[in-house]
Amino acid sequence: MWWGAGMTVADESRADRPGGHPTRTAVSGSAARRLYTVVVFIVLASLDNVVIGMQPPLLSPISQALDVTEASVGFAIGASYLVSAIAAVAWAYFGDRTNRKPLLMIGTLVWAVGALATAGAPNFLAFVGSQVIAAIGLGAVASVGFSVVSDLISPHRRGLVMSFWGLSQGIGSVLGVMLVAVFGASNWRLLFLALTGAGLVATAAYLFTANIRRGESEPQLAAVFAAGDEYDYRISRADLPTILRRRTNLWLILQGFTAQLVFGSLAFVPRLFQAKAESLGYQRDTAIAIGAVYATLFTLGALLSIVGGLVGDRLQRRTPRGRAIVASVGILTAIPFYVLLFFLPLRLDVADGAGTGAVINAVLGSIVTEPAMAVSFVAALLALALTSANSPNWFALITEVNPPEHRGTVFSLGNLVNGVGRATGTGVIGVSFAALERIVAQPLNYAVGLAAFQLFFIPTGIMYWLASRTAPRDIATVQAMLEERAAEVSTTAHPRQS
Repeated sequence: MWWGAGMTVADESRADRPGGHPTRTAVSGSAARRLYTVVVFIVLASLDNVVIGMQPPLLSPISQALDVTEASVGFAIGASYLVSAIAAVAWAYFGDRTNRKPLLMIGTLVWAVGALATAGAPNFLAFVGSQVIAAIGLGAVASVGFSVVSDLISPHRRGLVMSFWGLSQGIGSVLGVMLVAVFGASNWRLLFLALTGAGLVATAAYLFTANIRRGESEPQLAAVFAAGDEYDYRISRADLPTILRRRTNLWLILQGFTAQLVFGSLAFVPRLFQAKAESLGYQRDTAIAIGAVYATLFTLGALLSIVGGLVGDRLQRRTPRGRAIVASVGILTAIPFYVLLFFLPLRLDVADGAGTGAVINAVLGSIVTEPAMAVSFVAALLALALTSANSPNWFALITEVNPPEHRGTVFSLGNLVNGVGRATGTGVIGVSFAALERIVAQPLNYAVGLAAFQLFFIPTGIMYWLASRTAPRDIATVQAMLEERAAEVSTTAHPRQS
């Protein structure tokens, strides 16, 4: 049922109860079960990024197997990102109104079905349809999962825990690339079968997670839950204009488009190193393995997102502008390090046709023996460490400038814009590579294209700076709102004590 502007779900539920008293529930799980819940959601947040990291290195073999161009496969993959982001809005809205665990289980199963269908796709049309099914399911994992995790974390640790949430997504991308390196590009159908198994395991894991109540991590609502009462407010359609009028939300959502234009293009860094290897004379399969291993190694800088989360937590305690400032500085400072990484030459000594183990040993050795590769490694670490500060602080800010019943929806709106940006970046960068190849040969066309996309980080950094100016007011407004609602719950539930 759709609720009008005059009455929220909470109002209806209280009106239906004798005496207006809300239903009391037990504490939402033991410490061990809550820890298990956090771990499950953080691990499963990486699933969509496993797919994102895995697919670009598979462009060549998928296009050959389905008898289409690499650009066609790239557009199909980009379109799946967009479908996932659109689906996430619907998943999140219903997640902000209903029980979130069943939605997560259903979404994960849908994703597994899509992965299975992709593995067996006999032609390009079937491949596109399978990708759409998987994308619809993935929309639930990120958006509804974020809503749950935001209710598990106390404010003073949000940056730290959200860094693990964001880090898991980065690890997912790395894992996707590693799967290609280990199993080989020719086994792309087997890789999607493995993802199907992961989806089924994930669905089973949800069964044992705790039921986390909305708002239970908020200090302003601590007395409500201590008394055994509930925070019963739920989102309604009338709330949507309010969400968009909240200025910090506007900046946090819009920055995702320009940021994801860049991040969408960065998914092709393995393709850049593949082209560099091919220019040295390596055959396609060996070159793909080399590109995948280098890309995996270089993404270790994402581990430093934990530092970005900690710095955000620390600075946020000093000023409510802190998180947004950390994200702004990180994004802008990373640009020159990315550009340096793209243009440095590849130096590697490994036999053509060597196995994955030999390629890994050669790549690791080159970091020590070849100065150009050592500089590439340092540049990649710094670039990824700086941009990774964006993720945990974005998650934390979404949580802090919105009441609990809005967070999943706001996250999904941001994720929708992110998806549009990532889909655009992923699709356009492929066309850019082809256009640039008419001017400069491979691998320089890849380096120039990736470097040009770094310009979109500039408006991203500016929008984070603008968010730092509006966040203090929006945070204070939400805190005051929660205090008022806590008092209202206390008065309604315990009239004799008020």
